[in-house]
Amino acid sequence: MAIIVNHVSYIYEEGTSMAVHALKDINLQIPDGQFIGLIGHTGSGKSTLVQHLNGLIKPTHGELYYNGEDYYSQGFDMKRLRSKVGLVFQYPEHQLFETDVFSDVCFGPKNLGLSKSEIELCAYAALKQVGLEDEYFYQSPFDLSGGQKRRVAIAGVLAMKPDVLILDEPTAGLDPKGRDEILDQIARLRQETGITVILVSHSMEDVAKYVDRIIVMNKGGILFDDTPKQVFRSYRKLEEVGLAAPQVTYIMHEINNKVFPVDTDVTTLEEAKSEILNALRK
Repeated sequence: MAIIVNHVSYIYEEGTSMAVHALKDINLQIPDGQFIGLIGHTGSGKSTLVQHLNGLIKPTHGELYYNGEDYYSQGFDMKRLRSKVGLVFQYPEHQLFETDVFSDVCFGPKNLGLSKSEIELCAYAALKQVGLEDEYFYQSPFDLSGGQKRRVAIAGVLAMKPDVLILDEPTAGLDPKGRDEILDQIARLRQETGITVILVSHSMEDVAKYVDRIIVMNKGGILFDDTPKQVFRSYRKLEEVGLAAPQVTYIMHEINNKVFPVDTDVTTLEEAKSEILNALRK
């Protein structure tokens, strides 16, 4: 089991009149190799939770474990944790700062104490994993497109060879093509390497298409933790907390209610296409 979150609560500005209970008694198990979608409205606690997972925030109450070790036990190597549980922030291009792309991606493995050749091999492999062409390696990262900057920022985390990759709204501000390219690349990476991926997203279509499991946050707690089909089956409850199901879910319910019977649990366009064609053949 990669990460265990045990009764974790977090209060911003604890003990003051400005105190905010951001997380409330969170219990989670995040196994190796799973692709997880983390969704919730703004202020639900998503970003606070993922910052706990790689030790950027210490819980007010509760414990976190990585491969059975308590994050805050004596002798725990927090630096190693942050190399193994990599976090790519929202608008990750704000993490870029070196004069060229390759140097930027080398920064993480350089801090792990590797040799120059090992550092460069890690950086090269990571840039290839995110699909960035060699011609961009020695350009300034600030001259790249938005999607290319995202790839470089993600490569900077991958270069440290994490076991868990956390992506906080990695496609925010990108056009549909750029969004699909980034997420397709992440899905391929996860399939090829077995890395655990936690995708924080506002897009129900994205989580429906890519993830195995969805965790829904609401007011600092966990509202749902299940497969996409099971979560989106409760779309009315999602609406009550300011969320929604993918558009295809609503379309299938309309077809089922007004045209002919279809399976309303489908969550992607491909599934909907197959289900409608099967229904028409019947």
